[in-house]
Amino acid sequence: MQSEAHSVPAEAERQELEAVAQAFGHSSRLASLLRYIGEKHFRGEDDQLSEYTIATEVFGRSRTKFDPSQDAIARVEAHRLRKKLKDFYENAGRDHPIHVSIAQGTYLPVFSRHDVPPSMASDVLRAPATSQNGNGHSVVLGTAAGQSKDENHERIAADGIPPSPGRRDLIYVLLALALPCILLAGLYWKSRSQGAVAHLQNPPRAVYSPHPAPSAATAPMPLRLLAGYSGEPQKDNVGADWEPDNYVQGGGPWTRSEGPIARTSDPLIFQHWRIGDCEYNIPLRPGVYELHLYFVASDSSSDNLSTFGLSINGTQVLEGFDINSDALGENVADERVFRDVSPASDGMLHLQFKSERGAPQISAIELLPGLPHMQIPIRIVTQRTSFTDHNGHFWHPDDYFMNGRLSDQSYEIAGSPDPGLFDMERYGHFTYALPVDPRDRYTLILHFVEFYFGPGRPGGGGVGSRIFRVMCNGETLLDDFDIFKEAGSLHVLTKTFYHLKPSAQGKLNLTFEPIVNNATVSGIEVLDESR
Repeated sequence: MQSEAHSVPAEAERQELEAVAQAFGHSSRLASLLRYIGEKHFRGEDDQLSEYTIATEVFGRSRTKFDPSQDAIARVEAHRLRKKLKDFYENAGRDHPIHVSIAQGTYLPVFSRHDVPPSMASDVLRAPATSQNGNGHSVVLGTAAGQSKDENHERIAADGIPPSPGRRDLIYVLLALALPCILLAGLYWKSRSQGAVAHLQNPPRAVYSPHPAPSAATAPMPLRLLAGYSGEPQKDNVGADWEPDNYVQGGGPWTRSEGPIARTSDPLIFQHWRIGDCEYNIPLRPGVYELHLYFVASDSSSDNLSTFGLSINGTQVLEGFDINSDALGENVADERVFRDVSPASDGMLHLQFKSERGAPQISAIELLPGLPHMQIPIRIVTQRTSFTDHNGHFWHPDDYFMNGRLSDQSYEIAGSPDPGLFDMERYGHFTYALPVDPRDRYTLILHFVEFYFGPGRPGGGGVGSRIFRVMCNGETLLDDFDIFKEAGSLHVLTKTFYHLKPSAQGKLNLTFEPIVNNATVSGIEVLDESR
């Protein structure tokens, strides 16, 4: 049941959508599509806005024979509708305080507040407000500034409506009733969003999380939220608990379509999104935290950037952020890390996602107890399960990789107090994109064993049988690297590199490139050098 606080803006949204549909024409296919999308949305049936339902219920396609791989009617018309709405609000509808759009990659209607420029506001004040009577005639709802009552009277008469005192009194009564609602709507929208959403995407209508946080309690640590998800808590591949979306206002939920996601060993984190302008207000105990934000882009069909920004406690930390550019492709997991995050003076951590040239999309938020002025170490073992070494250090299952293969090993090795760390290897031609805070420099430690080549080994040979190079952000770390030449077979070899600078996207991009046979690695560590 909709709360009273939402009833005014929802009605304003209905009126704007209908006004736009009328501007498109009563018989327009786009008007029909817009009305259908709006009705589903206002009934709380966003989950029914699919390619199938639009094709069959709006455009008359057969329910039994419709094949979206052969018939793109819904996608084509949705694309036309997005363009039509963009053109409308750049021209005839530019002075409307509420704009309607369709979120890119979805069929969700989006309602955003647009402040009217002062010059347009004065024009609006001078123009008489009108409504439609039962015969389709315009009815003046108030007297414009500088216009006499007689002029208004003549205007009504010119439209064919008798200038009766009773009708005029009724109009004034309606105006008196409408003004408080208009003021409430204005105050509501001003508090919800100040920014206009530009070009490609607009944020979905602001809604409150279905899981509001207790005002008196601080968030549990670690805190892991699945953005846009409202079901039961979920466990990831190392047994950590991820909670449904919480502590959030604004935006709207969306579920990702099925399909693989690169650079992650745990697609659970990327199955849901929160789309649109939104703000997380997370109550925290005083202290230092490390923030991890998870994203995935699913539509790179447009050459245009779809950017948004992020502020932490009012300070902008991401500007012009485009997920596709950051991740280097669609359906690729992306992660950003921010160290030294603390609550504001009100005890809240404020994360504000704001549209720029597109609507924000966030998949998950992870907040960990942090280390002052340095990032928590990254340790990855090229295995399907986690590992804890003899020092008590936790090694995460293989992650952040693209390409290559895992190979099980059952050989006894020498040179390590943790032989279990080398139960598998990743081999082939592959890369890793390790997320780090871009402000620091890092030490990289790589762990190798030659399992396959050498006397008595399955591959035979020896020196020169496996040669490869390792690069980080384009800089060569190892060239003509031969594990057997330096350590022989079944013996651990460790290589350490200092003062590595992250990319502008906050990544240590590692490339393992074969020269002779396949590259290989068994373990990766990243240590922040800050003090």
